[in-house]
Amino acid sequence: MRPRHQTRLRTPSLRFLTLQARRVERLDPTVRGLLWVALSGFLFVLLNAVLRGMSQQIHPMQAQFLRYLGAVVVMLPMALRAGLKACWPRRLGGQFSRGALHTVGLLLWFAALPHIPLADTTAIGFIQPMFIMIGAWFFLREAMRWERWLAALIGFAGVMVVVGPQISGSTGWPHLLMLASSPVFAASFLLTKTLTRYETINVIVLWQAVTVALFSLPMAIWFWQSPSIGVWVLVLVSGVLGVGGHYCQTRGLAIAEASPTQSIKFLDLIWATFIGYLFFGDLPTRTTLIGGAIISVSTIWIAQRESRRRLR
Repeated sequence: MRPRHQTRLRTPSLRFLTLQARRVERLDPTVRGLLWVALSGFLFVLLNAVLRGMSQQIHPMQAQFLRYLGAVVVMLPMALRAGLKACWPRRLGGQFSRGALHTVGLLLWFAALPHIPLADTTAIGFIQPMFIMIGAWFFLREAMRWERWLAALIGFAGVMVVVGPQISGSTGWPHLLMLASSPVFAASFLLTKTLTRYETINVIVLWQAVTVALFSLPMAIWFWQSPSIGVWVLVLVSGVLGVGGHYCQTRGLAIAEASPTQSIKFLDLIWATFIGYLFFGDLPTRTTLIGGAIISVSTIWIAQRESRRRLR
């Protein structure tokens, strides 16, 4: 039997968490979607730091496979508990199509990852909202208001301030590879949004891990080298971070439209700057700080505009 003093100590904490959860549920759906996507961005930046460290110890193609193998291992107990029927997708082809798209983007991304600072890796990914908004308007028939375009353009200008000097240099091929992965990831993002219409979040996240691991296996075998114990630890950590990040991202997409959620992604540069300095000693340049300030302004502005529009 649990002592009374422990129950009294835990009760205020449980009440506080319950109260905060209820407050979040009462928020506007777009704001809740933004919060989920913001949390996913933070987890993905942590994941990028882990993967950068891993790809500096083993081949990037092997790191790509192990990252998604780790996600499968993390999700396997939940999948077994839920049962095969609950985990089987309604449209298997859609899951494999998304996995194939994501794998192509990852090939470009992992090839560039060991050669680029974490902040630059994150900043280059900010071009994705441009492709996502165009695709959401063209394929998903989402409304494209002028505020969303303006916020994306301002954020993209901030990104160019950050990465422009590196791309224009003679050794900028890793940045170009990273840049080329953006439209592929945008297509994967839009396909994810489509899948949320008839698949559960857990099914989408699980099958992304399974399909990407399968598509990445041949390349991993070709470049295989025996991982150390430290690498296996990073594999498990990457699995937890990856599953958490994709869960939060998919949850946000299920609540809000794809276009407004992209503006909050620009906050990832803030996380990447601090985490890059903490783990790799990457000092932010003046252009990174200026670009980050521009990006932050556009993020705050579009979040306020979307919230006010919903309240009218």
